[in-house]
Amino acid sequence: MPAVTTDNILSLPRISGTDPAVDRPRPVVGVTSAPSGFEGEGFPVRRAFAGVDLAALDPFIHMDQMGEVEYAPGEPKGTPWHPHRGFETVTYMIDGLMEHQDSNGGGGMISDGDTQWMTAGAGILHIEAPPEHVVVSGGLFHGLQLWVNLPSSLKFAAPRYQDITSAKVSLLSSPDGGALVRLIAGELDGHAGPGVTYTPITLLHATIAPGASLTLPWREDFNALVYGLSGKGSVGAERRPMTWGQLAVFGQGSSVTIAADESQDSRDSAFDVYILGGQPIREPVAAYGPFVMNTKAELIQAFEDFQAGRLGTVPASPDDRVPHGEVNGSTP
Repeated sequence: MPAVTTDNILSLPRISGTDPAVDRPRPVVGVTSAPSGFEGEGFPVRRAFAGVDLAALDPFIHMDQMGEVEYAPGEPKGTPWHPHRGFETVTYMIDGLMEHQDSNGGGGMISDGDTQWMTAGAGILHIEAPPEHVVVSGGLFHGLQLWVNLPSSLKFAAPRYQDITSAKVSLLSSPDGGALVRLIAGELDGHAGPGVTYTPITLLHATIAPGASLTLPWREDFNALVYGLSGKGSVGAERRPMTWGQLAVFGQGSSVTIAADESQDSRDSAFDVYILGGQPIREPVAAYGPFVMNTKAELIQAFEDFQAGRLGTVPASPDDRVPHGEVNGSTP
């Protein structure tokens, strides 16, 4: 799991320790295991938010762990062209190479710690697929895609694209150097990530060494979620056991604690977690397939606008275009 690393973690800015006099550790209210499935043209995913109350996830809607899978030559898969409206997609690539293209002119390659942040807003068409040479050669593929909701006032914002390369990510260290934090978006302990967000959120990937722990100050008006990417450990001051492929939901408080087990499996050298939280929007959610709106009428309008070609034009030859009305499920 390369993502973004450092040669000397002790040279990085340190996250401040919490103050026991005022700190309120967030309790763990639930740990769920993500079921497996297939997406797009058939690549394996884990549905990280399956079975979790949407109110606990708000402002997040959906998250897939893509892989981790070792593809043989000819096996790598992606998604066909498909539409979105009403939210943002955040694709974080840990291993492998993925190419993005959209009808607004955004796009590029992401790999090993890169993030592409696409605001669908009023509507967009896009495609994500491995480049041809990766299809031919195969290889390791591992990433995450998160859907961030937009409030009703921004559902029809102009589409935009952010290319957040690994070099732009803010690297931080826990006070004792036992955990490396990659801050992708938002603010943490006075440090800012490069991602520009409509909805206030904090998003980071932490690698916690065996036997080490990480306590993060966390905005009390944010929710708090931790997803296990690899390895095993515990969450909360109560040290609730957790492993890769599981999601921990935290209750109210001012700090979040994650610890790595002293002993890890042979395939994992540390406990890697994706930590996210945001300010709840607290509005009705009407979601179906590739659209996230506030009402059923807005969903119907989104499908009608897509079928009428009002969500954008695929910048490809006519033979490659997705036929009007062909809509995939909850594809990235």
